[in-house]
Amino acid sequence: MERLPRIYELDVEAINRTGPPDYPLTASAPIQAYSNVYPDETPVELDIHEGVEVGVLLEGAKSHYYNDVAFSVGPGDVWLSPSWEPHGWRFTEPGSRDLVLIFLPEFLGEERLKDIPWIALFAVPPSQRPRVNDTRLRDRVLRLGREMLIEIQEQEPGWDCALRLDLLRLLLALSRDWRPPARLREQSHLRARNLPAIVSALELVHSQPAHRVTVAQAAQSCGQSRAQFCLVFRNTMGMSFARFCLHFRLRTAARLLTSSRLSVETIAAQTGFTDGSHLQRAFAKHYGCTPGSYRSRPQSLRVSSSAADPSDP
Repeated sequence: MERLPRIYELDVEAINRTGPPDYPLTASAPIQAYSNVYPDETPVELDIHEGVEVGVLLEGAKSHYYNDVAFSVGPGDVWLSPSWEPHGWRFTEPGSRDLVLIFLPEFLGEERLKDIPWIALFAVPPSQRPRVNDTRLRDRVLRLGREMLIEIQEQEPGWDCALRLDLLRLLLALSRDWRPPARLREQSHLRARNLPAIVSALELVHSQPAHRVTVAQAAQSCGQSRAQFCLVFRNTMGMSFARFCLHFRLRTAARLLTSSRLSVETIAAQTGFTDGSHLQRAFAKHYGCTPGSYRSRPQSLRVSSSAADPSDP
């Protein structure tokens, strides 16, 4: 495995302007890790990325947002996000610090936690994922988080192996009292196995935010028929390809609204919407407010999304 950059701390201005640094994940460097320390509260940041995400809050307070749920995070809490899932977050207490690990599924391979594969913890809706609900588990999570932080900072020989083992220990601790939905074992295995089959389509969407990628183009990029691609995509991502694309384009639009002075018309053109009115309608349905009001709201009042289940307009 390649030597990763040392863990870094970022000032809030840099985060708001560019988001967390993006180190490409590769077979030889399948994990990236960073720790953010924020002196003040922050606006909502919206994100989507190739890797699976595991985060631990070490100090302070934070909020996490998904399409149909939002929850508060305190010290010792953990959040989980599968590959390519749109999500948002913001720090709600000055001086907060977290530890975030983003990795390719291959980093943990086919390891199992008791009788389920580790990917099962990520293969359910956000509201059904394991949470930290007692003091004993919270203390253990904090210990593991600090151990991982030290391993990444010092990078002594074998640190990557230690990080992998600590990550598995963390997921195992979360899984012990978790009650997964029926037949999740088979579903989660399908998700883990089929992710490589749709990566080309995900990368196509991610690399061309101004272009509305069609199902036919996505299927062709993956070497599959339309019907096969739609089935594999829904089984893998838990949503249709059209819905995924809409989430991605709206997330990109929201980020441009808060990080630039571009007009709504220009942002619409850069995110694959027909015009400003098209973006206005889709944005209001998904976020519960217009792009203009979202941009003008105080940072602490911005939200990630409503509980609506949008379809591609």
